[in-house]
Amino acid sequence: MRIGVLSDTHAHSFAEIPDRIITTLAEVDMIIHAGDFTSKAVLDGLKQLGEVKAVWGNMDPNELRQILPAAELLIVSGKRIGITHGPGGPFEIKNRVRRMFNDVDVIVYGHTHQPQNEIIGGILFFNPGRARNSFGILSIGEKVEGEIIRL
Repeated sequence: MRIGVLSDTHAHSFAEIPDRIITTLAEVDMIIHAGDFTSKAVLDGLKQLGEVKAVWGNMDPNELRQILPAAELLIVSGKRIGITHGPGGPFEIKNRVRRMFNDVDVIVYGHTHQPQNEIIGGILFFNPGRARNSFGILSIGEKVEGEIIRL
């Protein structure tokens, strides 16, 4: 299974999302957005491409906070994926997001605008970075592999 992952789109419309991201997301099995859409129109546009799992971020309006969770746990092909935007500032964010989830294979988060694709303590910490600069792909099979795609 291939999952397209983005965060921190900070867009007012779906048309503001870079074409390369849209083209890639149209070909994946699922889309994960780790918050900071800043507009429901972005979520609505992503849903036209396929199944979307998403959380709200600190820059999202109440409209999104009412329909999206702050954190979510998905089970995909037997792998447990925790999704959050990430609380607080960027310093030590990995520790804070780790404490949010028990027994996971992957933690997807955003907030820092800095891509990360790193296994720490047996958990893949995956941050696709700011969507104007990068996004990611999670490939799930017997193991989970992440790829950061820079724009």
